[in-house]
Amino acid sequence: MKIRIGVGTGGAFPATEALVDLVMGLDEFGFDSLWLSEVLTGPVLDPMVGLAWAAARNPRLKIGTTALLPGRNVLRLAKQLASLDLLSKGRLLVTLVPGLTYAPERDAIGVEPKQRGAVIDEALPLLRRLWAGETVSHDGPAGHFRDVHLSPLPVQQPLEVWLGGTAPAALERCGRLSDGWLPSLCTPEEAAAGRVVIEEAAARAGRTISPEHFGMSVGYASAPLDPAVARTLAARRPRALELTPVGYPALRKTIEQFVAVGFSKFVVRPVIAPRSWHTELEALAAAVGDLQT
Repeated sequence: MKIRIGVGTGGAFPATEALVDLVMGLDEFGFDSLWLSEVLTGPVLDPMVGLAWAAARNPRLKIGTTALLPGRNVLRLAKQLASLDLLSKGRLLVTLVPGLTYAPERDAIGVEPKQRGAVIDEALPLLRRLWAGETVSHDGPAGHFRDVHLSPLPVQQPLEVWLGGTAPAALERCGRLSDGWLPSLCTPEEAAAGRVVIEEAAARAGRTISPEHFGMSVGYASAPLDPAVARTLAARRPRALELTPVGYPALRKTIEQFVAVGFSKFVVRPVIAPRSWHTELEALAAAVGDLQT
């Protein structure tokens, strides 16, 4: 089992100089990939733009995104991700997510939370057909188009798509449609149980998911959180405080616990943007870098 650890920028994007430190430092300290999340109303970079910049800045770095699918034009998203994979020469990692459910992000996405799963069910198969070079027609909530042939196509064939989520419907969808699972905010025991559900759903759909394609996104704090920050975090994401390791030894222990139940891909992301990304990466490498195999 190949253990790989990528790094996400967390809750706020760094200044340009700090982003350079992050993009180049990931190589220096042996991390697997850079991850940018999509939050429309948050102080974060648009992941398509940010990852294109990062891929150009560092021609060796793998680039990953947890991108919104609900609320997106399917053809535009297919084109954006195919273009990004082409320009990065096949270094793109894709996880599609339904999006956050608290205001104002809930309203900005434009699709009610209860309807987002159905959007993914309809849109993801369309994305796969477009990336495979098929001529596609569709008439439904995900779009209205006829005889569309996407060009350029992604370098990776197929371009793999992972999903997140821990609700029963999300687990079943992951088994039916995805190439991997990258959830957050669950315990190792919950993750192990979710993997069973996913693999059973995949088997019912006549497909399999690689045992190497189960990962976890882990938000962490390098030091105890300010009480005001802690309250905000807890208000927006239930269980966030309970499941956020505090300190690098706690982060290492958390990753080891997930490895013990068969998870091998990780995105670690500070819940508070560090003052120096070079210093942060050095500390992370010292704490968890040797776990990569």
